Amino acid sequence: MKKTVNLTAAGKAELEQELSELISQRPAIAERIATARAFGDLSENQEYTDARAEQKNVENRIIEIEEILKNATIIKANKSDKIGVGSNVIIDMGGKEFTYSIVGPVEANPLEGKISNESPIGKALLGRKASEEFDFNGKKVKIKSVA
Repeated sequence: MKKTVNLTAAGKAELEQELSELISQRPAIAERIATARAFGDLSENQEYTDARAEQKNVENRIIEIEEILKNATIIKANKSDKIGVGSNVIIDMGGKEFTYSIVGPVEANPLEGKISNESPIGKALLGRKASEEFDFNGKKVKIKSVA
């Protein structure tokens, strides 16, 4: 069963850039493997083992990104005053201000302010409007703005 993946246009561009960089690494990794293979006995050749492991990681990530891009649906910018996937929100939670972009789970990165619509706070924000207040995990949350 095909799983649709929600991505913002910026998230798609980031994945395409990462894919391009990974593909460009293939020749260098192949060269490292060939050089290490020339050292002789592969069973005790750490350079060969490391190069093969790197090749496996790169190839697995390439497959993963290609699958994500193949099944991607681009999230349209939200023109509503309600919070949805693709919205940028500023909230006050317990006296601290946070700025979040609501994105799909694939491109979620809380350290960059990108939270998944499937995360607890993401779910709590969906469908709400600016100036709404609600409790989340025992803290008072006020939505300051929605864009």
